[in-house]
Amino acid sequence: MPHNSAPAGAPAFLRVHRPSTVDLIATELRNAIYSGGLPVGSPLREVEISRQLGVSRSPLREAAQRLVQEGLLTAIPGQGLRVATVSEDRLPDLFEARIAVETHAARILIRHNDAGALAKVTAAFDHLTEAVKGTDARTIGDADLDFHFALVEAAGNTRLTRYMSTLVVETRLASFSSKQGYVVRRDVTPSHQAIMAALKSGNAEAAAAAIAEHLTEATARMTGELAERGIEVETVAGAPEPGAVYELGPIDHTPNPAD
Repeated sequence: MPHNSAPAGAPAFLRVHRPSTVDLIATELRNAIYSGGLPVGSPLREVEISRQLGVSRSPLREAAQRLVQEGLLTAIPGQGLRVATVSEDRLPDLFEARIAVETHAARILIRHNDAGALAKVTAAFDHLTEAVKGTDARTIGDADLDFHFALVEAAGNTRLTRYMSTLVVETRLASFSSKQGYVVRRDVTPSHQAIMAALKSGNAEAAAAAIAEHLTEATARMTGELAERGIEVETVAGAPEPGAVYELGPIDHTPNPAD
Protein backbone atom coordinates (compact mmCIF):
# COMPACT_ATOMS: atom_id res chain seq x y z
CA MET A 1 0.00 0.00 0.00
CA PRO A 2 1.50 3.39 -0.93
CA HIS A 3 2.57 5.51 1.99
CA ASN A 4 -0.17 8.12 1.62
CA SER A 5 -2.93 5.64 0.82
CA ALA A 6 -4.62 4.89 4.13
CA PRO A 7 -7.81 2.83 4.64
CA ALA A 8 -11.04 4.73 4.12
CA GLY A 9 -11.67 7.07 7.02
CA ALA A 10 -8.48 5.81 8.65
CA PRO A 11 -9.45 6.19 12.31
CA ALA A 12 -5.84 6.22 13.47
CA PHE A 13 -5.19 9.63 11.91
CA LEU A 14 -5.90 11.78 14.94
CA ARG A 15 -5.35 15.51 14.92
CA VAL A 16 -2.25 15.87 17.06
CA HIS A 17 -0.12 18.96 17.57
CA ARG A 18 3.34 18.52 16.02
CA PRO A 19 3.31 14.71 15.99
CA SER A 20 6.54 13.11 17.09
CA THR A 21 8.32 10.34 15.24
CA VAL A 22 6.81 7.84 17.66
CA ASP A 23 3.31 9.25 16.99
CA LEU A 24 3.80 8.85 13.24
CA ILE A 25 5.15 5.31 13.55
CA ALA A 26 2.23 4.32 15.79
CA THR A 27 -0.20 5.72 13.21
CA GLU A 28 1.47 3.75 10.41
CA LEU A 29 1.31 0.55 12.44
CA ARG A 30 -2.37 1.07 13.32
CA ASN A 31 -3.24 1.66 9.67
CA ALA A 32 -1.29 -1.43 8.62
CA ILE A 33 -3.22 -3.52 11.15
CA TYR A 34 -6.55 -1.92 10.21
CA SER A 35 -6.02 -2.62 6.51
CA GLY A 36 -4.91 -6.20 7.06
CA GLY A 37 -1.47 -5.36 5.70
CA LEU A 38 -0.10 -6.65 8.99
CA PRO A 39 -2.31 -9.75 9.34
CA VAL A 40 -3.77 -11.14 12.54
CA GLY A 41 -1.14 -13.17 14.37
CA SER A 42 1.74 -12.03 12.17
CA PRO A 43 5.08 -11.09 13.77
CA LEU A 44 6.27 -7.51 13.93
CA ARG A 45 9.54 -7.67 12.00
CA GLU A 46 11.52 -4.80 13.50
CA VAL A 47 14.39 -4.76 11.02
CA GLU A 48 12.15 -4.80 7.95
CA ILE A 49 9.63 -2.28 9.27
CA SER A 50 12.24 0.16 10.56
CA ARG A 51 13.91 0.01 7.13
CA GLN A 52 10.62 0.72 5.35
CA LEU A 53 9.80 3.62 7.65
CA GLY A 54 13.32 5.01 7.54
CA VAL A 55 13.60 5.14 11.33
CA SER A 56 15.77 3.51 13.94
CA ARG A 57 14.49 0.56 15.93
CA SER A 58 14.29 2.57 19.18
CA PRO A 59 11.27 4.77 18.25
CA LEU A 60 9.69 1.78 16.48
CA ARG A 61 9.85 -0.20 19.71
CA GLU A 62 8.37 2.70 21.68
CA ALA A 63 5.51 3.01 19.18
CA ALA A 64 4.97 -0.75 19.26
CA GLN A 65 4.68 -0.67 23.04
CA ARG A 66 1.87 1.87 22.71
CA LEU A 67 0.01 -0.61 20.55
CA VAL A 68 0.68 -3.36 23.09
CA GLN A 69 -0.98 -1.16 25.72
CA GLU A 70 -3.92 -0.61 23.34
CA GLY A 71 -4.30 -4.34 22.81
CA LEU A 72 -3.45 -4.21 19.10
CA LEU A 73 -0.14 -6.03 19.50
CA THR A 74 0.70 -8.84 21.91
CA ALA A 75 4.06 -9.78 23.43
CA ILE A 76 4.78 -13.52 23.31
CA PRO A 77 7.74 -14.68 25.41
CA GLY A 78 10.52 -15.88 23.16
CA GLN A 79 8.68 -14.80 20.01
CA GLY A 80 8.53 -11.01 20.25
CA LEU A 81 5.52 -8.95 19.21
CA ARG A 82 2.64 -10.14 17.06
CA VAL A 83 -0.56 -8.59 15.77
CA ALA A 84 -3.29 -9.40 18.27
CA THR A 85 -6.09 -11.87 17.68
CA VAL A 86 -9.50 -10.83 19.01
CA SER A 87 -11.33 -14.04 19.83
CA GLU A 88 -15.09 -14.44 20.20
CA ASP A 89 -14.91 -14.48 23.98
CA ARG A 90 -13.50 -10.93 23.90
CA LEU A 91 -16.31 -9.54 21.76
CA PRO A 92 -18.78 -8.74 24.57
CA ASP A 93 -16.19 -6.61 26.40
CA LEU A 94 -15.14 -4.90 23.16
CA PHE A 95 -18.68 -3.95 22.19
CA GLU A 96 -19.61 -2.92 25.73
CA ALA A 97 -16.69 -0.47 25.58
CA ARG A 98 -17.96 0.80 22.24
CA ILE A 99 -21.44 1.25 23.69
CA ALA A 100 -20.00 3.32 26.55
CA VAL A 101 -17.96 5.56 24.25
CA GLU A 102 -20.51 5.95 21.45
CA THR A 103 -23.53 6.60 23.64
CA HIS A 104 -21.68 9.25 25.62
CA ALA A 105 -20.44 10.85 22.40
CA ALA A 106 -24.02 10.95 21.10
CA ARG A 107 -25.18 12.72 24.25
CA ILE A 108 -22.39 15.30 23.93
CA LEU A 109 -23.14 15.83 20.23
CA ILE A 110 -26.81 16.45 20.95
CA ARG A 111 -26.01 18.73 23.89
CA HIS A 112 -23.70 20.86 21.74
CA ASN A 113 -26.38 21.14 19.04
CA ASP A 114 -23.68 21.78 16.42
CA ALA A 115 -25.22 21.60 12.95
CA GLY A 116 -21.83 21.32 11.28
CA ALA A 117 -20.81 18.37 13.42
CA LEU A 118 -24.13 16.62 12.81
CA ALA A 119 -23.71 17.20 9.07
CA LYS A 120 -20.45 15.20 9.14
CA VAL A 121 -22.21 12.26 10.80
CA THR A 122 -25.01 12.52 8.24
CA ALA A 123 -22.48 12.46 5.41
CA ALA A 124 -20.88 9.33 6.86
CA PHE A 125 -24.32 7.72 7.15
CA ASP A 126 -25.13 8.61 3.54
CA HIS A 127 -21.82 7.04 2.48
CA LEU A 128 -22.74 3.85 4.33
CA THR A 129 -26.15 3.84 2.63
CA GLU A 130 -24.42 3.94 -0.75
CA ALA A 131 -21.78 1.38 0.22
CA VAL A 132 -24.30 -1.34 1.13
CA LYS A 133 -25.71 -1.17 -2.40
CA GLY A 134 -22.51 -2.85 -3.56
CA THR A 135 -21.00 -6.23 -2.80
CA ASP A 136 -17.47 -5.33 -1.70
CA ALA A 137 -17.09 -6.41 1.94
CA ARG A 138 -14.20 -4.10 2.71
CA THR A 139 -15.98 -1.05 1.27
CA ILE A 140 -19.06 -1.81 3.37
CA GLY A 141 -17.01 -2.60 6.47
CA ASP A 142 -15.00 0.61 6.13
CA ALA A 143 -18.15 2.69 5.65
CA ASP A 144 -19.79 1.19 8.73
CA LEU A 145 -16.77 1.82 10.96
CA ASP A 146 -16.37 5.29 9.42
CA PHE A 147 -19.94 6.12 10.46
CA HIS A 148 -19.39 5.08 14.07
CA PHE A 149 -16.04 6.88 14.21
CA ALA A 150 -17.60 10.02 12.71
CA LEU A 151 -20.27 9.97 15.41
CA VAL A 152 -17.65 9.94 18.18
CA GLU A 153 -15.36 12.45 16.48
CA ALA A 154 -18.29 14.84 16.02
CA ALA A 155 -18.64 15.11 19.79
CA GLY A 156 -15.39 17.07 19.81
CA ASN A 157 -13.86 15.25 22.78
CA THR A 158 -10.28 14.29 21.91
CA ARG A 159 -10.06 11.58 24.56
CA LEU A 160 -13.21 9.85 23.33
CA THR A 161 -11.88 10.12 19.77
CA ARG A 162 -8.60 8.53 20.81
CA TYR A 163 -10.38 5.70 22.61
CA MET A 164 -12.64 5.13 19.61
CA SER A 165 -9.64 5.04 17.29
CA THR A 166 -8.35 1.99 19.15
CA LEU A 167 -11.79 0.40 19.45
CA VAL A 168 -12.35 0.67 15.70
CA VAL A 169 -9.07 -1.10 14.95
CA GLU A 170 -9.92 -3.77 17.55
CA THR A 171 -13.29 -4.26 15.86
CA ARG A 172 -11.56 -4.75 12.52
CA LEU A 173 -9.15 -7.23 14.16
CA ALA A 174 -12.16 -9.12 15.53
CA SER A 175 -13.57 -9.38 12.01
CA PHE A 176 -10.23 -10.60 10.66
CA SER A 177 -10.00 -13.11 13.54
CA SER A 178 -13.42 -14.64 12.94
CA LYS A 179 -13.64 -18.36 12.18
CA GLN A 180 -16.09 -17.46 9.40
CA GLY A 181 -13.55 -15.14 7.80
CA TYR A 182 -14.11 -11.45 7.15
CA VAL A 183 -17.90 -11.09 6.93
CA VAL A 184 -19.93 -7.88 7.16
CA ARG A 185 -23.65 -7.19 7.25
CA ARG A 186 -24.95 -5.85 3.96
CA ASP A 187 -27.69 -3.44 4.91
CA VAL A 188 -28.49 -0.28 6.77
CA THR A 189 -30.20 -1.71 9.82
CA PRO A 190 -33.30 -0.29 11.55
CA SER A 191 -31.03 0.57 14.48
CA HIS A 192 -28.75 2.57 12.13
CA GLN A 193 -31.83 4.48 11.01
CA ALA A 194 -32.94 4.96 14.63
CA ILE A 195 -29.53 6.37 15.59
CA MET A 196 -29.69 8.99 12.86
CA ALA A 197 -33.34 9.86 13.58
CA ALA A 198 -32.56 10.40 17.25
CA LEU A 199 -29.48 12.50 16.53
CA LYS A 200 -31.44 14.72 14.15
CA SER A 201 -34.35 15.11 16.57
CA GLY A 202 -32.03 15.82 19.51
CA ASN A 203 -33.29 12.88 21.58
CA ALA A 204 -30.20 11.79 23.52
CA GLU A 205 -31.78 8.83 25.30
CA ALA A 206 -33.26 7.46 22.09
CA ALA A 207 -29.87 7.80 20.40
CA ALA A 208 -28.14 5.97 23.25
CA ALA A 209 -30.74 3.19 23.19
CA ALA A 210 -30.42 2.77 19.43
CA ILE A 211 -26.62 2.62 19.63
CA ALA A 212 -26.77 0.03 22.39
CA GLU A 213 -29.28 -2.06 20.42
CA HIS A 214 -27.19 -1.86 17.25
CA LEU A 215 -23.92 -2.87 18.91
CA THR A 216 -25.55 -5.62 20.99
CA GLU A 217 -26.96 -7.08 17.78
CA ALA A 218 -23.55 -6.81 16.11
CA THR A 219 -22.05 -8.79 18.98
CA ALA A 220 -24.73 -11.46 18.59
CA ARG A 221 -24.06 -11.74 14.86
CA MET A 222 -20.31 -12.00 15.22
CA THR A 223 -20.54 -14.62 17.97
CA GLY A 224 -23.04 -16.67 15.98
CA GLU A 225 -25.84 -16.08 18.46
CA LEU A 226 -28.17 -14.66 15.80
CA ALA A 227 -27.72 -17.73 13.63
CA GLU A 228 -28.35 -20.01 16.61
CA ARG A 229 -31.62 -18.15 17.20
CA GLY A 230 -32.58 -18.69 13.57
CA ILE A 231 -32.27 -15.00 12.67
CA GLU A 232 -30.85 -14.56 9.19
CA VAL A 233 -29.22 -11.36 7.96
CA GLU A 234 -27.75 -10.61 4.57
CA THR A 235 -23.96 -10.63 4.71
CA VAL A 236 -21.07 -10.43 2.28
CA ALA A 237 -17.66 -11.98 2.74
CA GLY A 238 -14.25 -10.68 1.80
CA ALA A 239 -10.66 -10.89 2.91
CA PRO A 240 -7.75 -8.56 3.59
CA GLU A 241 -5.10 -8.40 0.94
CA PRO A 242 -2.18 -10.76 1.60
CA GLY A 243 0.14 -9.02 4.02
CA ALA A 244 3.43 -10.73 3.22
CA VAL A 245 4.63 -7.66 1.34
CA TYR A 246 3.33 -4.55 3.01
CA GLU A 247 5.25 -1.38 2.29
CA LEU A 248 5.23 1.15 5.13
CA GLY A 249 6.62 4.65 4.95
CA PRO A 250 9.05 6.18 4.70
CA ILE A 251 7.73 8.78 7.11
CA ASP A 252 8.82 12.36 7.57
CA HIS A 253 10.51 12.05 10.94
CA THR A 254 12.14 15.44 11.19
CA PRO A 255 13.05 15.78 14.87
CA ASN A 256 11.01 18.15 16.99
CA PRO A 257 10.95 18.87 20.74
CA ALA A 258 8.43 16.10 21.33
CA ASP A 259 10.91 13.43 20.20
